[in-house]
Amino acid sequence: HVQLVESGGGSVQAGGSLRLSCTTSGNRRRSSNCMGWFRQAPGKGREGVAALYTDGSATYYADFVEGRFTIFYDNAKKAVDLQMNSLKPEDTAMYVCAAEHARLPVDWALLAVEYTYWGQGTQVTVS
Repeated sequence: HVQLVESGGGSVQAGGSLRLSCTTSGNRRRSSNCMGWFRQAPGKGREGVAALYTDGSATYYADFVEGRFTIFYDNAKKAVDLQMNSLKPEDTAMYVCAAEHARLPVDWALLAVEYTYWGQGTQVTVS
């Protein structure tokens, strides 16, 4: 079983930066092969932001990221971080971390329905 805890959210002005972190807790005997960040804003569905394979082989980003975000995995800490720069008001949302044991096909890496484990989320507000 995988438990995820997010941190790093907050309120920033447009153009500012935030670094989100998602750490695992509990039993770490079995690693997740895929981890990602998703977000949901009022009136919108849950959408994938960025994802990676924890073996370091690939990363994936939604088109709206536009080169502004970078996703990292720290194998020692079993944590996935999302560095967000040049934030826009439309980035305002609840950001949630997710993990999946299976190595998802490339076309499924940003699909929320494919992930099994979810954190509680951290709020990001850009004004």
